Parts: sequence; structure tokens; C-alpha cells
Amino acid sequence: MPKRSHHGTQDLEQPSKRRRLAGARLDRLSDLSDELLLRILSFLSTGTLVLCRRVSTRLKAVATDSQLWKAAYYNRFVRPRALRLPGISDSAKHLLFSSKSSKWLDEEYLVRRGETLDWMKQYKLRHNWTRGSCAVSEISISDLPPAPPLLLRYHNGIVFTLDSSDGLRAWSSKERRELLATSVIEPHTKDDLPTSMAVDESNDPQFANQDIRISIGFHDGRFCIYSFQPDVRRFARMYEHARSSIGRLSAMTLRWPYLTTMSETRQLSIYKFAEVLGSSREYSQLAPPRLLSSLKSHTTSKPLSLSMKITHHAVVASIAYTLPTYFSGYSVGIQEVRLSLDGDIVESRLATADHGVFQPLHAHPQAVGESSTSPNGTNARDFGSFSTPTSLSYTHPYLLVAHPDNTLTLYLVTSSLEKLAISPGSRLWGHTSSVSGAHVGGRGRAVSVSCRGGEMRVWELEGGVSSLGNRKRLLNGELSIRVKTDRDLVQTNQNSLESTESDRGFGLGLSWADRVEDSSVTRGWVGFDDENVVVLKELAEGAQALVVYDFT
Repeated sequence: MPKRSHHGTQDLEQPSKRRRLAGARLDRLSDLSDELLLRILSFLSTGTLVLCRRVSTRLKAVATDSQLWKAAYYNRFVRPRALRLPGISDSAKHLLFSSKSSKWLDEEYLVRRGETLDWMKQYKLRHNWTRGSCAVSEISISDLPPAPPLLLRYHNGIVFTLDSSDGLRAWSSKERRELLATSVIEPHTKDDLPTSMAVDESNDPQFANQDIRISIGFHDGRFCIYSFQPDVRRFARMYEHARSSIGRLSAMTLRWPYLTTMSETRQLSIYKFAEVLGSSREYSQLAPPRLLSSLKSHTTSKPLSLSMKITHHAVVASIAYTLPTYFSGYSVGIQEVRLSLDGDIVESRLATADHGVFQPLHAHPQAVGESSTSPNGTNARDFGSFSTPTSLSYTHPYLLVAHPDNTLTLYLVTSSLEKLAISPGSRLWGHTSSVSGAHVGGRGRAVSVSCRGGEMRVWELEGGVSSLGNRKRLLNGELSIRVKTDRDLVQTNQNSLESTESDRGFGLGLSWADRVEDSSVTRGWVGFDDENVVVLKELAEGAQALVVYDFT
């Protein structure tokens, strides 16, 4: 019996089956030119672009085009920064993507690198910073802690370490992470030990094989200038200054040809070097420097930070320091010494933060997950602002102070020809244990580390915390992110109960990985560049290691 057709459908023409022709081309994209295909891909998200790379060889080549990722980098990282500037609206046409250096704020150096820069790699690097995702490795540098403590500086992927036993050493934080060079430091007397070190801040990071100047201060007041030659992996001593009656040099900063030192007796000295004597790199020597100025301070105390900047008309030496006060226990101050290019003092001025902004910690709401006690078991509200900061970092205009509890304080410094001022401090929350050290860079990026447990956080502090947008980010917990290493990501993906039971130690209630982290102590030193963060750690046995966090 034939099937009945549905009502009203018997007169409709049934669609005929299409026959696939042999050799028919279903790939419509292959007929498009690279320019048109590039235009289509420009409307896709970065995640889709990554997937397109797996389709074919041609799509992989087009999806990795430098112009695509350059525009993606600008729209995600540069344009939002420009929108935070006062008076800039989202509809401003001049904020649309362009290769003009003037639109890239202080990142125009990336545009100037031209075709040599891999923009996809640069996007991935910046993306990893925002997520706190990185790989971690260690460089063992000492089996026993040196006395006095190890001195460290980080510059252009090279970690410089200095101690009385192993001397001056250079370590690579890239690729192989190996010892590059070493130089023995011979003291004049038994107690003449190195006490401070600085790396030339005027070196351009774009030139990897450029010689790097290093200054070393000693207990007897003398200092030396060394040159590290990366291409031949060698140190060369260029100058040694005679011992001085001002005593031990506790801090210094070097921006060639100027050197600023601070002694234990609070004597600030500014020197200027002249020409290099000799034509050979190995045997070149410096002429004795000229002492431009020497000032005595009666208020500065540790921790402190020295810095210098050179303009077309003047040289400005700055010292940021902590200042004991009666009401709050401490405050922060900054002194600027402005000199002409000939070495004459133009002015010296001071500024301090208003101690009225320091409130006990119980005046601040405690965030979820934050520790309410200090590492010593002291209640945080009794331990707070009346204790001396653990570290201080100053890179104009950001002044960042780390506290013995789980907080930091950010200040903005205004320095112009008319005035020098420090804004009220903004308390930053996020760490779950004592903050042992922090360092802030010029674009407002900062890295802070806890004393125990290996917790490290990355902060984006550009513009300070006073703006409405940054206050919202702070309340939402978006102003900083905890760094997650490869091991953390693996442990997150594992079954928590199974991994805990299989790795648990005998009777300790802690996994083996947790016991390794808890047995290490962060010594408060942290350095970073655009690709890596380097932290000094000391294990329970006394061995010291450099922990390298790689964001590439």
C-alpha cells in the first residue's frame, strides 16, 4: 500500500540529490590572494588565529603575519593604556591602530625595531605576564651563605653576583643559564669586604654585546669600576679609587659618566668620570673622576634607593629613604640634588609623605584569603605601620614600599622644575604572608615576593591607584596576579585528593613539593626585565640559588 503524503505537500517538488563532481574544488580560500586573506583574518580573535595555523601551510604563514599580531598587540596592550590618560575618550580616532611611533606611548622602541621583531612572540610574552604564566628553573650559585650577604644586580638578561669568597660573577638567565665570567676581588685588608654594587643604567638593552660597566663599593670607602665584555665573557678592571674617610659605602648608582655613592655615615657623593685612557679593551683605564658634590644627610635611614637621570640641561641625583616618625613609626622621603652639566649645584630639595595617611591595619578591611597574623605570630593590626619596611624601590614616578606584613604601599612622586612632592600612600593587598622584597619598573610594572612559600605577584600600577579605573581593579583583585609556574599548572590539573595522598610525607601532613617550598627563604632581592624575573632564595641547608621565572 503506498504511503500517504502529508496534506498540502503532494504538489511540492522534492529536492533532487546533488552529485559531487569528480575533482571538484571545495577549498574557496585558495582562490583568494594573500592580501585579501590577511584582511579577513584581521577580524578574528587571537585565539582563532592560533587555530588557523593548524589548517594548512598557507594559513599558517598568513596567520602568523607580523602585521596581524602587531595590530593585536596595540589593541590589547597599548590602546587601553592610552585610554587611561586624562581627557582621552574611547571614540578618539587618533587612538586607532597605526605604526607611527607617536601612538605607542613609551613602547615606541618596539616599533623602531622594524621587521626584526617577532610580534607574535611579543604578544605571547605580554599575554603570559597578564596571566602570570611562566616556566621556572634554578641556578645554584653557592653551597653556603656568604658573609657578608651576597650582592646582586640584574641587567639585560645577566645576573651579576658579588661576595668576598667567589668574587664578581656574571650568570646568564637566558637559554643555558650558565656562568659566563668570574673575577677575583682582592681585598686590601682582612676586613675590607665588598658592601655595595651598581650596574650602569645608561646601557641600551637592545645591544646585547655592549660592554656593561659595574661599580663596586667597599668597607673602607674605596670603589672600583669594572667592565663586563659579553662577546668574550670577561671582566676588566678599569679604575680603583683610593680609600676614603667617609666610611663604608652602603649604596651606589651608576649612570655613565656619573656615579653617586652613599656611605654608612650618610655622606652623599657625586662623581663624574672623564675619558678612557688606552685603546685596548683589555687594558683600557679610566682617569680619576671629579668630585662634583658631597652632602651630609641627618634624616635618611634604611632601606633606601639611589637613582640618577640625565637631561639636556642638568643631572638629577635622587635618594628615596625611610624616615622614622613619632605618630606612625615611619614615613618615606625623597631628596633631589640637581646639578648643571658642568657640575655646579643648582638646587637641593626635599619632600616627605604625610604621616597622617598611615593608619593601623585594622582600619583596612581584610580581604578574603589574607593572613591575619605575621610570620612571627604577631597580630597584624599590632604589627602594621609601626614597623620598618622590608624594602624600598624607586623608579620615577613610582615609589613602592614592602612591609613585614602581607601588604605594600605605593606612592607617586611629582618632580618638576617648580616642585617636588609625594602623593599619599595607597595600601596594596594580595599577599598571604610577609613581603620580603619588591621592585618597580618605569612603566608601573612591579614584582613582589613573600618571605616563605615562594609566593610571587606581578602588579600593573601604571597611573597609581587614585584613578577610578585602578580603584575598581584593586577592589576586584585585578591590579595584581599571582605567578603560576609550570608545576602549579600541573598540580591544578591533577586530582587533588589522589595527588595529596600519594605525595604526602610521613606524619608531616604536607606534600613533598610543599615542604621544599616551605624550607626555602626568599632573601628580599628581586630583579626583572621584559622576559624574566630573578629571585634569590636560600634553602634550609644554607645553599643559595637564583630562581628564574621565564615568561617567554
